[in-house]
Amino acid sequence: MLGLKLSQLLPFIAIVFALLLQQFPHAVTLLMADSKAPSLGKPWADSPLKMVRTPMVETGKNDTWTKGASHMALLHNAVLRGFNSIYLQTPHVKKEDYADFIGYCLAWFKFVKSHHDDEEENLFPKVVEVLGKSDKEVWGVTHGEHEALLPPLAALNTYLTGLANPSALDPSHLTFLLDAIKEPLNTHFHSEIAIIASLSSLSSPQSTAPSEAAAPIFAAWGKATVTKAGYLDCVPFLFLNFDRTFEDGYWKDWPPMPKVILWALVRGTSWWHAGWWRFASCGVDGMPRELYALGEGKGL
Repeated sequence: MLGLKLSQLLPFIAIVFALLLQQFPHAVTLLMADSKAPSLGKPWADSPLKMVRTPMVETGKNDTWTKGASHMALLHNAVLRGFNSIYLQTPHVKKEDYADFIGYCLAWFKFVKSHHDDEEENLFPKVVEVLGKSDKEVWGVTHGEHEALLPPLAALNTYLTGLANPSALDPSHLTFLLDAIKEPLNTHFHSEIAIIASLSSLSSPQSTAPSEAAAPIFAAWGKATVTKAGYLDCVPFLFLNFDRTFEDGYWKDWPPMPKVILWALVRGTSWWHAGWWRFASCGVDGMPRELYALGEGKGL
């Protein structure tokens, strides 16, 4: 879903590195520091909300719907790790780090909201069209889950953007707002994957046309949904919460692009808001790392 052409990425990466090296030389220390692996006995970002198993690994199937659901699950898991990393660190963030932590929280919100909007506006209508079914028949449950999730998400955004200054952050109130998000987020992010994986049952047994037509839809949507959310906040958020050890490393080479380009992409996009990403759950290499506010982990 997120395969990008080298020619599309190189100009952007070169410009970002050049500009940020000039404007933010202090970010080098944060970005080039080594990550520290999670300490035994300390919570990590795989809880309290559990990750979504990918249907490809769970069932062994490789059809369009199973692939689409599995790639969506990877995006969902990055969001879930992001939520967990925020939830677990909220009571422990130092006041001098509030500004960066708020930025990290807002990047999480922006990604979730953009992901929701792009599904409703682009992915869902196109899937309905190729299946030849009604929107309610395909996405009725999902729309309901979206509606349940939006109000607590909006409350979180309103609170964080309405703070008079970073020092006004109240960790106990932030935890209260996150608790309101937990259940609708968990329900929807697991349910939607099962729904997408089951869509093959709505296709005609006599024709593979819907499945074949859906393949480029999922591919195009997957490439666009992350980058349109924001290169300097949502792209690094995604990759710095993508655990390459998940499901025994099955997805360690996803998305399909040269490793050096992926490394440069994550380094380049994370430079601008370098302080935010101290709170992310993984390093640039996609390996789990100690949550910053729970220990002494630094860098990417």
